[in-house]
Amino acid sequence: MLPWFQNRFPLYLAPMAGVTDTVFRKLCKEYGADVMVTEFVSAEGIFRRNERTLEYLEFSEEERPLGVQLFGADPEHLAEAAKRVQEWKQPDFIDLNFGCPVNKVVSKNGGSALLKDCPLLEKVARAVVQAVAPLPVTAKIRIGWSQESINATSTARILEDAGVAALAVHGRTKEQGYSGEADWDVIAEVAGTVRIPVIGNGDLNGATDVARRRGTGVAGVMLGRAAMSAPWVFREIRHFLDTGGALEPPSLEAQWAHIQRHCRLKVAYEGSELHAMQAMRSRLMAYSRGMPDAKALRHRFGSVSSLAELADIAGENIAAHLEKSGCVGRPPVVV
Repeated sequence: MLPWFQNRFPLYLAPMAGVTDTVFRKLCKEYGADVMVTEFVSAEGIFRRNERTLEYLEFSEEERPLGVQLFGADPEHLAEAAKRVQEWKQPDFIDLNFGCPVNKVVSKNGGSALLKDCPLLEKVARAVVQAVAPLPVTAKIRIGWSQESINATSTARILEDAGVAALAVHGRTKEQGYSGEADWDVIAEVAGTVRIPVIGNGDLNGATDVARRRGTGVAGVMLGRAAMSAPWVFREIRHFLDTGGALEPPSLEAQWAHIQRHCRLKVAYEGSELHAMQAMRSRLMAYSRGMPDAKALRHRFGSVSSLAELADIAGENIAAHLEKSGCVGRPPVVV
């Protein structure tokens, strides 16, 4: 069994394109996420040594255990790409993406397209497992291509037989995308079908959701969209699992302190304040969820271009909130 499942119910940060870069992963690790996975990386991009693709492979030691997620449909190319990643970066595992529903990936027979071609899926998985052994290989799937073709249990058995060491299951079909409800009954069926650890993913918005879904037999959970807007959710979940008690959510001041720190770290990583802040705009939109005056914040976030401008927005938002809550005499805290 993979070491992070021994005497632990691991919390995974889901790989999300354009979101889970090394800066964000470090922050989630600080909040209690146990296992990281990179944004998905194209096997063909690795072959071409595409500069942008290689950036996705960057990670720091404090992010471990960490896996590099690959996608593609050519068994030989994926196997060779996995070997190169193993040699270049020494990740803790290789993860295979058989779940991405995005059309530009699916149209190239990658991601969830392989759920319709299980013989090819098996060849891909077996080739990668053999290429990087003894480095563990894991995989992520959806429950099927469509509601009429749910095949997660049979897919899971194929991957287990191919040597995959753990399996993350998103409880939606490819056709659902991110709409509708995740089907945890199917996830539970998969967990009861295979001997390898199954990580459940989908509609996990907080500690009570995770505690409830733990009873489905999964060995761990993977959080994506909930972490985008509130990465401290990992701390809240771990506290609840360990103690049974609920943590108070961070104050507005603490949320703003986190947001500004995230932006400072991004600027330091990118080396360009303007470029980094432009890249952070969509992340700031996600952070605005649940904050006071969220609509106005999103409008301002759409053009924010400097750390100083962000600090002004933070100060004004905190001051307005304090005034509305009757704490006019208390100065805003901005870091």
